[in-house]
Amino acid sequence: MILPIYIYGQPVLRQTAADIGPDYPGLAELIGNMWETLERSDGIGLAAPQVGLSIRLVVIDLDVISEDLPEYKGFRRVYVNPHIEELDDTETESGEEGCLSLPGIHEQVRRPTRIRVTYQDENFESHEEWVEGYLARVMQHEFDHLDGHVFTDHVRGLRRQLVKSKLADLLKGRFSCSYKVKVARR
Repeated sequence: MILPIYIYGQPVLRQTAADIGPDYPGLAELIGNMWETLERSDGIGLAAPQVGLSIRLVVIDLDVISEDLPEYKGFRRVYVNPHIEELDDTETESGEEGCLSLPGIHEQVRRPTRIRVTYQDENFESHEEWVEGYLARVMQHEFDHLDGHVFTDHVRGLRRQLVKSKLADLLKGRFSCSYKVKVARR
């Protein structure tokens, strides 16, 4: 089932999400619904708060960009209870980011190129690893949602002022996108 994407202004996008256990009701169905929602919305990552659930669950599909980045061919992963344990900020890189919860907004965001993460897969097997490159950027973006942040929180200077007016438009419902959404009540 395709779930509505929660748009900027929804309180769930500013909450710190909770870890879950294997007994979380309907988890397999939820993961399936998140994959279907991600595919329909043409995204590469989706965090549970973006579908209205304040839980630590993320799906990432980099296979869709494997034509440009062949190292991600077949890359589709589920991250349960993910946490960034360490940011290696010895090297950072600026890159354009957008977000399904902030339709029409794209900005340059500087992030560390290497991070250490812990998470569980959909079978609740634990993992700890250092992640680099584009995947590190995507993880930081998606895992930010689990801590109540959106990518525009990282925009600084004059660009920050310009983003504020775009965010105000989202709050007023002035945007268009091709996927099902849930906007904040005014």
